[in-house]
Amino acid sequence: MRATAVIGANFGDEGKGLLTDYLAAVDPAGTVVVRFNGGAQAGHTVVTPAGRRHVFHHFGAGTLAGARTFLSRHFIVNPFLWDKERGELAGIRPQVDVDRRAMLTTPFDMLVNQEAERSRGRHRHGSCGLGINETVERCIGPLATAAADIEPSARLRDRLVAIADRSVARLAELGVSPSPFFLEMVRSEALVDNYLEVCERFRRAERLVDGPDELPKFRHVVFEGAQGLLLDERHRFFPHVTRSRTGLPNVVELAAEIGLTELDVVYVTRTYLTRHGAGPFPTERPGLSFPDPTNAPNEWQGALRFGKLDVSLLSESITDDLSNAGGLAVSPCLAVTCLDQVPAVDPVRVAAACGLKLGYSSRGPSRDHVTSSNR
Repeated sequence: MRATAVIGANFGDEGKGLLTDYLAAVDPAGTVVVRFNGGAQAGHTVVTPAGRRHVFHHFGAGTLAGARTFLSRHFIVNPFLWDKERGELAGIRPQVDVDRRAMLTTPFDMLVNQEAERSRGRHRHGSCGLGINETVERCIGPLATAAADIEPSARLRDRLVAIADRSVARLAELGVSPSPFFLEMVRSEALVDNYLEVCERFRRAERLVDGPDELPKFRHVVFEGAQGLLLDERHRFFPHVTRSRTGLPNVVELAAEIGLTELDVVYVTRTYLTRHGAGPFPTERPGLSFPDPTNAPNEWQGALRFGKLDVSLLSESITDDLSNAGGLAVSPCLAVTCLDQVPAVDPVRVAAACGLKLGYSSRGPSRDHVTSSNR
């Protein structure tokens, strides 16, 4: 069994979907893509050589290549957004296993998240409004929900009523006055009924499993990271980060569970930097822009921000992450994407400045634009 981790080295949007699709396409039947962090706030774009384009949120970015997906216990399931995305994958039947311990977002987590972010005005944290932080925070306590709770049980309905009640208290805890819309939604029986219907579709479509025990049967395990190292919940840019470990820590845990001792790590960067949402951006350049249909302006994070590649910050984030490898034998390399947009960047020099070899480079959006330096 071979294992590779694909990790974004910046603020996300580096090309993790492209690299995951490329790796999965080598041996689709023998590959499983493991989502090891985050949830539906990820947006990993894959464009096939035939031109089909999809932005992956819940499913592994190896899906169009034919690889299976495993949603680990560190993944956050959002049934509403899962249902929407599965509908968008017309003609594709994704094969997905879900760890029963994976956290489960409810509509009330999303409502609290959105109310809190709106209240911050010009001091927003950069949240995408999908309830990620609220789900993690709630799941620490007695009202935790997991994928296992989707299995037929009246308990989930009772739990949702309690979570709705808690959401009002949670806003008070955050010092936020609830809007009339918020109060209407937390009392909505129709919202609960709709959510439970979608949960039932999820239960019927996906296979719930007790953990990652079946991963060793695959020839290649690809750990697909979400967001980037500069958005890790423990990064110094807090609170403008995500509630997730975006680098090696979760991978190391899962690797130990399945007996992995060696891991290839591909750190991914564009030839420039982007950031979607509020927060520090040391090399931001107002007026700089590149085409990016995935990151359209939205209510929560505004327009995509652009800046120059910050090699020193890139090197720092990668070095810090490699310190989390523990006893795992790690072989790291760098992947540089978007060389067609900024051809003046020398990917070999960028990799060397980070103390790495160049593993992959890309001059376009599809796997057939990727070049491996290992061949």
